[in-house]
Amino acid sequence: MTVGPIAHGGHFVARVEGQVIFIRHALPGERVVVQVTEVGKFLRGDAVEILEASPHRVAAPCPLAHPDGCGGCDFQHVSLDEQRALKAFVVREQLARLAGLDRDVLVEPVPGDDNGLRWRTRMQYVGLPRGPQGRRRGLRKYRSHEVIEVDDCLIARKDARVARRPEAVAPVATADVVSGGATIVEHVETTSGNHDFELAEDGFWQVHPGAPTALVEAVLAMLQPRPGEQVLDLYSGVGLFSAFLAKAVGEDGKVFAVESDPMAAAYADANLADFAWASAVTGRVDRMLASWQGASTDLVVLDPPRSGAKKQVVDPIAAMGPRAIAYVACDPAALARDIAYFAKVGYELADLRAFDLFPMTHHVECVALLVPAQNV
Repeated sequence: MTVGPIAHGGHFVARVEGQVIFIRHALPGERVVVQVTEVGKFLRGDAVEILEASPHRVAAPCPLAHPDGCGGCDFQHVSLDEQRALKAFVVREQLARLAGLDRDVLVEPVPGDDNGLRWRTRMQYVGLPRGPQGRRRGLRKYRSHEVIEVDDCLIARKDARVARRPEAVAPVATADVVSGGATIVEHVETTSGNHDFELAEDGFWQVHPGAPTALVEAVLAMLQPRPGEQVLDLYSGVGLFSAFLAKAVGEDGKVFAVESDPMAAAYADANLADFAWASAVTGRVDRMLASWQGASTDLVVLDPPRSGAKKQVVDPIAAMGPRAIAYVACDPAALARDIAYFAKVGYELADLRAFDLFPMTHHVECVALLVPAQNV
């Protein structure tokens, strides 16, 4: 069959006998032989033979990146520039389909990887029985509990923190956690200053080494925080954005970080100790916003989980009348849906940047600026 466009999720779409099939290991326009791997509402399959190759196809650097191989990477068979073009297409398509917006998108590289490799600072493997050469580990096949042995994952840094789990644990090839209970320190340098962040070793932190700097600088550039302003940092984690925003608004300003995970919120409070005008609270974002009904704020940073903020968070944020909202999103579909929600309550998309924080995979990180419609 002839392969069609990319879809959200990293698959490529084609049709067979009127039925949609989502294909991995392919590229748009290619003629391929597809082996069907799942039958359901939609078919899923792998391109197992390439009859007419795309000019953007390259030899995968990892010998396990092939049908029936490791499921951790989607795009090792794609040139790096084309990977970013495909991700940009997905973001544009989601904005058009879910938010009714026609917008050009450029996916930007960030420093810290080696041509798309050696960027993961945290890895979690499945432990395998010890062999003649000692400890063995693996990663799971795509949509499978079957484990394939991995000696060297090429997207992992040589010094990546590693967690090993027993074979029975759920798939974790793209998890952003490590094992253990120790505290670690992450140093972030930006053009506006530097800061050290303490967090639990098994706590969330961006896995690409260039991600924290890129995201902080994008948020600050979009919001342009002013001395004396009040800021809400929602889904704050350990306070990455809060610390730099606190520096920007100064002691006449206020920064409130809201995080539902008690451990992360405790670390956020500690990471903000140098700023008496900044504090972290533990609580669900929607419930905290409901308790602040009638309050106002100048700026909001919104960094929700993959499922997005949803209407129950969007509406009370808009009711607080911020002059600008920076929305950090790891899922373009959830972002586009929430942009549509914001449009209904008077906030429109003023700027958007996309970053290639997860090379060789279909994932893309976006930062969107939303402002009152009359200011666009």
